[in-house]
Amino acid sequence: MTIYKKYKGLVIKKFNEFYLVELNKDKNIDFKKIFLCKIKKSVNFRNQFVFVGDEVILNQIDLKSKRASIESLVERNNLLERPSVANISNIYVICSVEEPKLNLSQVNKFLISSEQMGVEVSLVLTKCDLITEQKRLFLIDKFQKWGYCPITLNLNNPDNFTNFLTELKEKKCSIFTGPSGVGKTTLLNKIIPGLNKTTAPVSSKIKRGKNTTRNVELFSLSNNSYIVDSPGFNIQKLKINISELSSLYPEIYKQIDEGIICKFRNCLHLNDEGCKLNKNFERYVFYKEMIELSKSHYCLIQGD
Repeated sequence: MTIYKKYKGLVIKKFNEFYLVELNKDKNIDFKKIFLCKIKKSVNFRNQFVFVGDEVILNQIDLKSKRASIESLVERNNLLERPSVANISNIYVICSVEEPKLNLSQVNKFLISSEQMGVEVSLVLTKCDLITEQKRLFLIDKFQKWGYCPITLNLNNPDNFTNFLTELKEKKCSIFTGPSGVGKTTLLNKIIPGLNKTTAPVSSKIKRGKNTTRNVELFSLSNNSYIVDSPGFNIQKLKINISELSSLYPEIYKQIDEGIICKFRNCLHLNDEGCKLNKNFERYVFYKEMIELSKSHYCLIQGD
């Protein structure tokens, strides 16, 4: 039986010219919801590609073969470049406090890289069973001053993980990023039943783990809530006007929201004339470094 009524669906996996598409959850749909799809040959998406996380319109749904045709692409909210995933709502920066040891400069780069996506960014600290409670509270206080309320995970306290999972189920589409070896794959194995992804040990020489994930795929956590299993979602290059870098630091845009107004609108908050920014915060040194290294490393665009 072939159904010619159009349905909206979500691309949950892509391989070669094929897509696995899950129909939007609808109580009126009484057939299997995941279909193997190809893009209709007559369709032109104006040089756009379809990625995991995209919403699409399906037609010619064959219930027997579980196949369908992608007829059109719904306008997306955002798109990650590496890996290519569309419509992310939340990015969780995963960092370990030990093995590998916490690197504040690296944490800063991951946070800023994630902030440019314009989605909700959260910080997760793993392996907290390897540090004292005093150190854990110290780190919570430190990152709160950065503008984040870190989630701390401890193998000896399963309640922390349960609370984290509950939060994930309330988000639309979440993705993990962070250095290798911090436990992203281990977390995904606990979050997605039956995933059983292999994990690689942290190198004793370079204190860094190996990436073990190869494909991009969405997994359902609850009704209309998904998490991305992705290979190597690492630091994204910043592609913004250099004068807008300050908008990616909560410590800076909080001051602006509270009424600090510099003399010039394009103030970089360095040694600019008439700068009113209170520079007495820990990450200001990272902010300065990012501007100074912008041309060689971060691909920031110099403003007029």
